[in-house]
Amino acid sequence: MTVPFVPMKQFTFDDSESRIMLTGTWQRVLKRIQSELPVPVMARFINPLEPVGLEGSVVRINCPGKFVMEWVRERHLGMIQSYLSDELGQSITIQLESTGREKPTPAPSEGVHMPLPAIIELPTRFTPNPKFQFDTYVVGQSNRLAVAGAKNVAESPGQKFNPLFIYGPSGLGKTHLLHAIASEILKRDPDFPLVYMSAQQFAEDFINAIQNNRVEQFRRQTRPVGLWLLDDIQFIAGKDRTQEEFFHTFNHLHSMGKQIVITSDKPPRELFMMEERLRSRFESGLVADIQMPDTETRCAIIKSKAVAERIELDHEVAMYLAEHVPGNIRVLEGALTKLTVQASLDGRPLSLELTEELIERHYGAATMAKPSVPQIIDRVSREMKISSEDIVGHSRKAPIVQARHVAVYLAREVLGDSWKHLASHFGDRDHTSIMHGYQKVSEHMIYDKDLRAIVKKMMRDLDDRLR
Repeated sequence: MTVPFVPMKQFTFDDSESRIMLTGTWQRVLKRIQSELPVPVMARFINPLEPVGLEGSVVRINCPGKFVMEWVRERHLGMIQSYLSDELGQSITIQLESTGREKPTPAPSEGVHMPLPAIIELPTRFTPNPKFQFDTYVVGQSNRLAVAGAKNVAESPGQKFNPLFIYGPSGLGKTHLLHAIASEILKRDPDFPLVYMSAQQFAEDFINAIQNNRVEQFRRQTRPVGLWLLDDIQFIAGKDRTQEEFFHTFNHLHSMGKQIVITSDKPPRELFMMEERLRSRFESGLVADIQMPDTETRCAIIKSKAVAERIELDHEVAMYLAEHVPGNIRVLEGALTKLTVQASLDGRPLSLELTEELIERHYGAATMAKPSVPQIIDRVSREMKISSEDIVGHSRKAPIVQARHVAVYLAREVLGDSWKHLASHFGDRDHTSIMHGYQKVSEHMIYDKDLRAIVKKMMRDLDDRLR
């Protein structure tokens, strides 16, 4: 179904050159808007608009009544202004005017009835997890920048830090911050148009839209929003058509001044299977990392969790958990749950003695199982038939360099250690050369099936040590 465009005005010798140019430009703008809006909205609110003058950088547009003028001003003025600026090749401001009465508008084709407003299709309303608030997020040196960025976004969406890109290993609170942003905004404005989704959901919904020939409907579900919260963007890496659709959605929302918040397990520059044009856009706003918290912050997190769950927990016990439970915050909180259940079953208090027993029983083996960088290098040495000494040495022979790069890649993926720390295990090289090795393996794995199979095999072997 298509919307009939308003016929182009017939010009006379009295019309100025700028008026003729503006009207032709307006027709091109209408064609671009048509792909963004439903048929009834085009017919009822957009087609009746008439550009009547271009004075410097101000375009005057006549609306057939105050109702239409306010509707356009509230919902579509930004989009129209953006497209018109693009077509005119200069930044312009739109001045809406009203004739005071409604003009008859062309009827939609195929007998479509023009409905009242509120026909934009949005996804099912998102309800943030009430436990994920800013007040319940423990701030430390490892996450201070990300929290500050999230709070600024919640206070003034679209005004600064757009996009906000938060990255870090799984289980450190990225999703918590997304929910906290949404919760804070919805407290002030329960009707604020926001969408939260994972990148996996975006990809799956897009595939379903293609299969069912409903791509335009899919686009209408996301593009009218004021805040887009997207979790785990790394999921669409390597998915070319999904990245293309994401690129256009991102551009549309960003050009309209809508807030975008994205999370990832890696910084933009390390999303090697993501298109460069996307990575550069991710870095155009604020990029904030969340690192593994230090012992003091872990202790504060576990004590905060205990307060929320109404668990009486001594500082000594909390500190022991923080120091001896390996892994991320989810694992740490799981240890507190195990400890509480065990104390209830045994009829014992949450003592340091009980905590030590639990750590030894459930986490001692996991701590021992975690491989070291030298152990990872040894695993690569045996698989690729290159000595460990050569891998950490300075030989530039191609097979040795490849083995060295694979070892760097595995160490980074399995352990998540900093580039500087990894460099200390590979002949004290500069950390940039370590990053280069990681990137080379990431890129080669895209098209080198043999290398991909070898790396995945060693990754599975190393993962088994962590279980």
